[in-house]
Amino acid sequence: MEETRSLNFIEEFIEEDIANGKHGGRVHTRFPPEPNGYLHIGHAKAICLNFEIAKKYGGKTNLRFDDTNPATEETEYVNAIKADIRWLGYDWEDREYYASDYFGQLYEYALDLVRKGLAYVDDSTAEEIAVQKGTPAEPGKESPYRSRSVEENVDLFTRMKDGEFPDGSRVLRVKVDLASPNMHMRDPVIYRIKRQHHHRTGDTWCIYPMYDFAHGQSDSIEGITHSLCSLEFIHHRPLYDWFISQLGIFPSRQIEFARMNVTYMITSKRRLMQLVNEGLVTGWDDARMPTISGLRRRGYPAAAIRTFCDKVGIAKRDNWIEIELLESCVRNELNQTALRRMAVLDPIKLVISNYPQGQTELLPSENNPEDETSGHRDMPFSREIYIEREDFMIDPPKKYFRLSPGATVRLKSAYIITCERAVVNESTGEMEEIICTYYPDSKSGSDTSGIKAKGTLHWVNAPTAVKGEIRMYDRLFTTENPLAEGVDFLSKVNLESLKVLNNVVLEPALAEARVGEGFQFLRQGYFTLDRDSTPEHLVFNQTVSLKEGWTNKE
Repeated sequence: MEETRSLNFIEEFIEEDIANGKHGGRVHTRFPPEPNGYLHIGHAKAICLNFEIAKKYGGKTNLRFDDTNPATEETEYVNAIKADIRWLGYDWEDREYYASDYFGQLYEYALDLVRKGLAYVDDSTAEEIAVQKGTPAEPGKESPYRSRSVEENVDLFTRMKDGEFPDGSRVLRVKVDLASPNMHMRDPVIYRIKRQHHHRTGDTWCIYPMYDFAHGQSDSIEGITHSLCSLEFIHHRPLYDWFISQLGIFPSRQIEFARMNVTYMITSKRRLMQLVNEGLVTGWDDARMPTISGLRRRGYPAAAIRTFCDKVGIAKRDNWIEIELLESCVRNELNQTALRRMAVLDPIKLVISNYPQGQTELLPSENNPEDETSGHRDMPFSREIYIEREDFMIDPPKKYFRLSPGATVRLKSAYIITCERAVVNESTGEMEEIICTYYPDSKSGSDTSGIKAKGTLHWVNAPTAVKGEIRMYDRLFTTENPLAEGVDFLSKVNLESLKVLNNVVLEPALAEARVGEGFQFLRQGYFTLDRDSTPEHLVFNQTVSLKEGWTNKE
């Protein structure tokens, strides 16, 4: 019987609105990213929340780009954001909008406030305005330009739009409450002059609305019933509601939820851009990055990220989520879906002295024991194979169940072998190969040897091995909270977060892998084929280890 999940507080608000017949029971949400960088794991939570809430109540979700700051926004980011949302499994259908679509309407809204005597053109500098606003302990003071007449303000604002004044020389502010304990209510700026080429509107506009003015009004224009925002915007809500009241427009309801903070990750596009610009990572989609594109490149399945967001839930207070929970979701998903393959990361040759010279046989090996429909593939096996160097010791400790002189182990999906000796280079002291014998009647699936082997090793057939590269990853940061107060987050970057293995040998079936396809390398972990691969040189990213590192601590 399926467990019934209790409602989160956002669902409670929505069901209350539906019960009261608000908006005719309609539910319409939106995801409003600013196209000034790539999306990160925190955005994944907001995406899942908005689309899943609308889906649950038979509603719709808009994708709206908050493109009101042309200095930082690019079409590249727009395209990347759309690709990330689609990859996560969500579709906004034909509802793709931009705040820039509404520049004309937003200008008219601002002009309406001016005509009502609620907005004025201010010639003060940014520094002077900051002083005028006062402090949380002291009320603000009126700007000397606050008493301008409606006629003068209409004239000046119109001339601002027409490009008559230089950048930064004037702003449009609204008259709200200079004594309000909420600093956002102390005559906020809603328009500034900025001659900057816009990625969609070109040079049509030289004035641009501020976020607090564009965001809420865009919600109203689109008829958004429930505007779901992260907790940092809770102090903006009174101003949001003030605009709705003064303009008499559609009353969207803003509801705040806690943003998602994940240990060893940062969710700040500005700081992520620093990592990119300073060359500490190879780009926004570096597999160590907490961006959605980085997680995708590393091999995290979209389903695992959705599961993670669901498990985290919706909170009213900011909290920290252990990265191990995310890795557990990835591991659980891949355990069900990833094909099993063999890869030897640090190979040493093993020669089976009594195996017939020149003979090769194909041995069946299961593709995924968790998926009965996955079948098996045939692995070539011959006299010479590779095993992991660490799977052999000349003088092993007690309870060592791998290979050593005189020890017996099973080769996965193959035969039982017994080690005879190791060949050591006399000049370097390095082991060059291991000599073993096998038991012909010990083949997996038809073993009649009666021999017991406590250990099982993975291997790769030497003549058919495919050479490859594996990128092993550690945490990008050395501390759980890289953005802790008083800490330079760049000083917490883990300079050992990437280790490249160049001498890897892979079973030949991996030559057919597709970019982005994930596998479980037996005894090694989960790995995904990277886009840097070529047919001659396969490159795999370590996705997550086999070890479960998270437990429910409730």
